[in-house]
Amino acid sequence: MWFIYALICLLGWGFADLFYKKSADPDDRYSHLKVAVWVGLVMGVCALILLPFAEHGYAVLNFENLIKYSPASLAYIISMVIGYAGMRYLEISIISPVQNASGALSTIVMVAYFMFVGRMASITEEFSTLDIIGTVLIVLGVIALAVVEHQLSRAEREQAEKKYRFGALALLFPIAYCIFDTIGTAADGIILDEEVGLGLGEIDVLVLYGLTFLAAGIIAWVFLLLRNKKAYNPFAGKELATKGVAACFEEFGQVFYVFAMAQNPVVAAPMVASYCIVSVLLSRIFLKEKLKASQYACVAAVIAGIVLLGISEGLAEA
Repeated sequence: MWFIYALICLLGWGFADLFYKKSADPDDRYSHLKVAVWVGLVMGVCALILLPFAEHGYAVLNFENLIKYSPASLAYIISMVIGYAGMRYLEISIISPVQNASGALSTIVMVAYFMFVGRMASITEEFSTLDIIGTVLIVLGVIALAVVEHQLSRAEREQAEKKYRFGALALLFPIAYCIFDTIGTAADGIILDEEVGLGLGEIDVLVLYGLTFLAAGIIAWVFLLLRNKKAYNPFAGKELATKGVAACFEEFGQVFYVFAMAQNPVVAAPMVASYCIVSVLLSRIFLKEKLKASQYACVAAVIAGIVLLGISEGLAEA
């Protein structure tokens, strides 16, 4: 089932990126914090709903578990807020692929860790030749797409458009996102592993992450209140139709991401990160961002990798 979970996750996060971009306002220096308020609200509500179903029940909220999951949750929150800010200055087709090179990097980190603790042999026993080829195609496709987007963004920065006013500094947003997301994804794969993990179940992780993001959202809301001398109303105007919808897609993808990572972290991580191809295609369809042949070639490689993983999963179940 990990393949189905990962597939649903990448679709959910691809649509989340689309609405994140729609909600990004280059003239609002705090638009990324407003998105954080919405994501915190949605994740917090879902966490409270899931709390009675947590593997450890209400005991999951003890101080020890909060400390256990804090490296992953904090890394994710930092990466996501950085990503929201980057949406103000870069197009989805540029920022998303660079950000999601983290899928390949986190796989490398997890492989190194599982080899160190002697867990890698039992994980690779489940790999088929199609799994390996498919994963390699996805990793190479995502990295190639990130390189292509970096080159394209360099050319486009020569234009005097407002969204590129930060020049080369604008690419620091997706690069920083990639670094922190790599930490979060690798930490999730390790935490959720059945043999060497920290004993937290999938629902436990969703609850801990959701409540942590709720706290971050509250902090962002208070900051906006103190900074603007006016309470931010997340339900005003188009906030619900853009930021609210983005937050819902984010949480939708998060639920399936956790279950995919719990079952097959090494292969699921790069596949989930390939949601950038969904973001790129949606940006072409709905935001009219132009794509070049090199971008389509990278997308085709990732899709081919996903298809091979699907075939492999089908053969394994048969």
